[in-house]
Amino acid sequence: MFFYGVNTLKEAIKSNQKIKKVYIYEKIKKFEEIMEILTKNNIRFQKVPMKVLQKLSGEYKNQGIVFEINEFKYHDLEEILSDNQRKNLFLVLLDQVQDPHNLGAIVRTAACAGADGIVITKDRSTKVTPAVAKVSAGMVFNIPIVLVTNLVNAIKTLKNHGVWVYGADMKGKNLWHVDFTIPIALVMGNEGSGLRRLVKENCDELVAIPMKSNVDSLNVSVSMGILAFEVLRQRKYST
Repeated sequence: MFFYGVNTLKEAIKSNQKIKKVYIYEKIKKFEEIMEILTKNNIRFQKVPMKVLQKLSGEYKNQGIVFEINEFKYHDLEEILSDNQRKNLFLVLLDQVQDPHNLGAIVRTAACAGADGIVITKDRSTKVTPAVAKVSAGMVFNIPIVLVTNLVNAIKTLKNHGVWVYGADMKGKNLWHVDFTIPIALVMGNEGSGLRRLVKENCDELVAIPMKSNVDSLNVSVSMGILAFEVLRQRKYST
């Protein structure tokens, strides 16, 4: 599987991904630092023409860096729950989000806001792709991402572990009046249809972002960012 981009590569190295080989544009001289890092970490690299990078990545805007890993490693939900038993868990669940750019933006924002992981579904959802990794600035290698077959079952598992599950919905409770200091999961809906009925019914509570009455809705990645940083504000900066 081929990924591309400078930040994506750096985050992959930081997270100890098993990188098979790195391909670097032969005419760019600014990659001396990266080549030193690759040499230090015993990662093979090769300077190649741009047409090789474009063929490997399928992308013209690859920043002159393409690298190969065997496969992207998804995490297990129980593993995340076990690792976070003694602190206030914060997870982001995505109900069939399909746009790779939305997923990438959500991953990057979630990592910046201190989320402990992201849960996505196998069906009717975008998975982690090179484009997702690029939009996330490599954060797909920094924050655990879980792939589940049934989101409702994942919600039930979280609730059994004492996690309060909030679903993002326009008819929900104003987020300014919601307690995000407890262990929580935020469930974000599909770009067009929002949360599915069963997913919504299994949430403990619905939460809404206050908006002017003539505005219909926000992009899912923007909505997630507003909610995620309200979580951070309440946990880190409220008095």
